[in-house]
Amino acid sequence: AAGMLLRALAGGRWRATPPGWSRTGAPRSTSGPAEPRPASLPPQARVVICGGGVAGTSVAYHLSRMGWKDIVLLEQGRLAAGTTRFCAGIVSTARHAAIELKMADYSNKLYQQLEQETGVKTGYVKTGSVSLAQTQDRLISLKRIAASLNVMGIPCEIITPKQVVQLHPLINIHDLVGAMYVPEDALVSSANVSLALATAASRNGVQIHERTCVSHVSVQKGRVTGVETDRGSIQCQYFVNCAGQWAYELGHSGEETVNIPLHACEHFYLLTHPLKEPLASNLPKRAWWKGSKKVTKAWTSFHARSDLSRLGERDDRREINREPLLSALLRRMPDLEALQIMQLVNCPESFTPDMRCIMGESPTVRGYFVLAGMNSAGISYGGGAGKYLAEWMVNGYPSENVWPLDLKRFGTLQSSRTFLRHRVMEVMPLMCDLKVPRWDFQTGRQLRTSPLYDRLDAQGARWMEKHGFERVKYFVPPGKDLLDLDQSKTFYKPDWFDIVGSEVKCCKEAVCVIDMSSFTKFEISSTGDQALESLQYLFSNDLDVPVGHVVHTGMLNEKGGYENDCSIARLSKRSFFMISPTDQQVHCWAWLKNRLPDDSNLTMEDVTWKYTALNLIGPRAVDVLSELSYAPMTPEHFPSLFCKEMSVGYANGIRVMSITHTGEPGFMLYIPIEYALHVYNEVMNMGQKYGIRNAGYYALRSLRIEKFFAFWGQDLDAFTTPMECGREFQVKLEKGMQFVGQEALLEQKQNGVYKRFTMFILEDHDTDTDLWPWWGEPIFRNGRYVGKTTSSAYSYTLERHVCLGFVQHFDEQTGEELVVTTDFINQGEYEIDIAGQRFQAKAKLYPFSSLFTHRRRKDEVELSGYQRE
Repeated sequence: AAGMLLRALAGGRWRATPPGWSRTGAPRSTSGPAEPRPASLPPQARVVICGGGVAGTSVAYHLSRMGWKDIVLLEQGRLAAGTTRFCAGIVSTARHAAIELKMADYSNKLYQQLEQETGVKTGYVKTGSVSLAQTQDRLISLKRIAASLNVMGIPCEIITPKQVVQLHPLINIHDLVGAMYVPEDALVSSANVSLALATAASRNGVQIHERTCVSHVSVQKGRVTGVETDRGSIQCQYFVNCAGQWAYELGHSGEETVNIPLHACEHFYLLTHPLKEPLASNLPKRAWWKGSKKVTKAWTSFHARSDLSRLGERDDRREINREPLLSALLRRMPDLEALQIMQLVNCPESFTPDMRCIMGESPTVRGYFVLAGMNSAGISYGGGAGKYLAEWMVNGYPSENVWPLDLKRFGTLQSSRTFLRHRVMEVMPLMCDLKVPRWDFQTGRQLRTSPLYDRLDAQGARWMEKHGFERVKYFVPPGKDLLDLDQSKTFYKPDWFDIVGSEVKCCKEAVCVIDMSSFTKFEISSTGDQALESLQYLFSNDLDVPVGHVVHTGMLNEKGGYENDCSIARLSKRSFFMISPTDQQVHCWAWLKNRLPDDSNLTMEDVTWKYTALNLIGPRAVDVLSELSYAPMTPEHFPSLFCKEMSVGYANGIRVMSITHTGEPGFMLYIPIEYALHVYNEVMNMGQKYGIRNAGYYALRSLRIEKFFAFWGQDLDAFTTPMECGREFQVKLEKGMQFVGQEALLEQKQNGVYKRFTMFILEDHDTDTDLWPWWGEPIFRNGRYVGKTTSSAYSYTLERHVCLGFVQHFDEQTGEELVVTTDFINQGEYEIDIAGQRFQAKAKLYPFSSLFTHRRRKDEVELSGYQRE
């Protein structure tokens, strides 16, 4: 609302009706004879795009630029007349997520030259933006964004309140502590940008048809074959759903359901009469502050889809309480009180469950792509998002890691209408709220739970959510103030520090239990050798191991990057049990399903829900399990990376694996859910004499990071290879058959790698008083930027913070990417930038020893001794 109002003030006017567009794809004349009859739809095309807003036109523009032909774009109303029409037009790169920042930066550069390329006026003005901070925590959040922008070459600075008023004289600065100024942020006419993209696409051969409504998508054998419209059918190989707020129901209208979890919220903006003395057109246009979007309602009227194009033709006052919308604005800009409001427009804007847009291919229908759910940032992301999706379609993968935006990060469980309505009403205010590390959503919770949920909750468990699954962060001891812990939001030392420390200590000295039931679990079997042969091709390690052995392996793409990082146990000669990260459930299933041979003798089953997983960590785990199973569990009898079905207590068929995912001794127990409570009670009762206690994922994170263990989705992604992260030992290049990614890995082995996974120990960092690292902090070597951290944690063993991240090597003169050698890592002086403050760090390519016999003071820790885990 603030951005729209500032725009109206600066320009003195706002074009409410975008320029016309003819049904044949050429700009419509505003005078002359009536429009010709609509051109008929082509009987077939390579690609059909549904949606003529900034997302759809951007995809069409980029596909046509990449050389694809036979592209048809269908719009149910007029081009750019939907949500795009109501966008404020602010193009801002001030984003927390790296991929969103890159999309916005590309969009800004694209829009800057679009008018010259197409001749369509886009209204592009480089105004800059100002983000305001009323609290120190807000300022820290802005400093973290500024650190990321600066290393990407985007000018940005943290400024004082006095500098704010110099940039924008209407802003009241009495309660500000600072702000962030991004001088190259811009303002555009959103509708005109879409029309410019459509113009360029049309010149490249894209056919554009307005007033054409897609009714459903035809699917045969799991692949798109065509679309049905109110004007006829089109056969096609690819379909792109860019239908904005209608993307959800369009996904549900096909022969095969495609779940697209988004929901519209009411979104407002104001139009006022101009100031007597109009402000300069290049004033910063985005002035955000806490409280600017606190009023939120889900969009409840499911109008006919064509109605949205006429929504803005009137002042929609449906149940609008203006006071909350205006009060925060007038407190920040008191001079606006004298202005007369021309119109308050209420329009729908689609939001997603995690505040990030949705793109990618459907996990259930091949050739069905999605770009939607822009969370009120469609014009900022539109150019870059369209580019990445077009690359995905043409090349099979985008040029950047877009996993945080991938449709497959969601499952069917997030597509409940009730869930979406409740979640988006929480999400929309958070768009402008303080971004603190590890914030947990409060709505849509307790959706997926372990059978032990109530038992753990009664013992003080504090929960977080992953892929809809409740997971324990830590356990609050009796007598602690629960309210303070629940409401703790800080960039500094958190309230749970000592709690997690005690859990880590127990993992190292006694025995702890962590419920890890959320892990994705598949069983793959066959009547012959089909399962082994298929998995040998799809995974990089050698899976032809004796029955009962567990193999750590990567599921790689053709470039050698990790599509998944998992553990596979060979249950029998023809049966395998696969354990993957929680958020791999949809992605991994789709990846394997699309690549496994279509053979009735080969089966894959998702058994995630069938097994409760307990991680028994610590040196006394062997004693607990030995007494419960009446079987020797020492390394001589139960070696590392071994799997065996055993009895635990009264329960049979417990899959026990000598692995903990932390580097500490212990076992994973995969328990049929009907035995879960019994086995847990038996473990806890037997473990009392060994000092057993519950622990959570925060302790697990600390343990795995100090052991230099990389996790998929945080440290590993589709652009990271085993050679780049020290996992050559998990690759068998000579296992007797080819596997996906082998050629790329052989090339890296011969030529070297251009980035290297590295461990950093902060040396001059005070845990009690300094800002904590979390992830995404810039890494500097000898004063030059070389990469970013991917994860971090406090090591209770080393008594220092440990950061993991990738280091790259660029030629100082040409900027050319160079091979990263061991000497390059070891001979540099490193710093980690935390919100603009740099801390010295020691870099290592191997983990430090965990064989600490007693706690040491920081200045006594021996940093030279390390071993390979």
